Amino acid sequence: MRTPFRQAVFGAIAVALLGGLGLTSCATPGRNGTVDAGLAPVDTSVTGAPGPTDAESPSSSPSASGSPSASASRSPSPSASRSTKPSPNRSPSQVTTSKAATPAAESNIASRLRTIPAGTRQLIVVYSSGYGTSVASLETFEKVNGVWRPKFGVMSARIGTKGFSDSHVEGVATTPTGVYGIGSTMYGVHGNPGVKYSYHQLVANDYWDENPSSSTYNSFVHGTDPGGYSEALWQTVPQYNYFAVINYNIPVRAATPARGSGIFLHVMGSGGTAGCVSLTQSDLLRVLEWLDPATSPRIVMAPSQNLGRY
Repeated sequence: MRTPFRQAVFGAIAVALLGGLGLTSCATPGRNGTVDAGLAPVDTSVTGAPGPTDAESPSSSPSASGSPSASASRSPSPSASRSTKPSPNRSPSQVTTSKAATPAAESNIASRLRTIPAGTRQLIVVYSSGYGTSVASLETFEKVNGVWRPKFGVMSARIGTKGFSDSHVEGVATTPTGVYGIGSTMYGVHGNPGVKYSYHQLVANDYWDENPSSSTYNSFVHGTDPGGYSEALWQTVPQYNYFAVINYNIPVRAATPARGSGIFLHVMGSGGTAGCVSLTQSDLLRVLEWLDPATSPRIVMAPSQNLGRY
């Protein structure tokens, strides 16, 4: 009789000791909630993995870095296998984390401009180190899901031999600063390279009227020479192998002296221009073929320190 009695006593003591250690209650709602909360970073990284934005988000790495210590301290717990259950409740925080990374992706010249029309989805930015130089850079951007993204790399450009001017006038070799649209027709001595705009291949007696006294000042004309600074477009090579019109002073605003005319985006020559923006022919063709009138493209031109105006 003493042996069964001792077994019963020892059994009761063992149960009491195990209960005091809490090993039988790790699956209770309270404990399960504590363990799940500690493993939340692991849960976030798993559910965020399929989305490329979440995977690339800089803000996802801090949460992942917190997961090893939490999971290591509780990994023996059976409830760790159920830590993924609360993940639907945490999805809003994951979305917030992804959005928080967006400003970093927007950090470029285009994203800092504030006067670009809301409907514009293609943008060209031409900038230099100051007013007195004809050496410039050109960058292209397109708006994707409301965010400005670079399109091509930085291109070397040339502008007027006297650099940028905030008050360009006719006959002075400066490039006007500001934000402008692109003309509805592109032109060139050579045939259409595949642009999305209307295209006119130049022929003899095609001029750009740069005579302030003319009724067709600052427009394309075919016929007799309008006089003044007007350009014989078909004879100007390689610069006018291909070009787009920058809508500076279009429509013309009356002024004395005249505000200037014939500002184009054209093929680069041997140096600065008479006021236009020039690129190597290969770079120019990439830009002209990319431009789409349906996106209401704009071009911004200014020294880099003054881009904040726009």
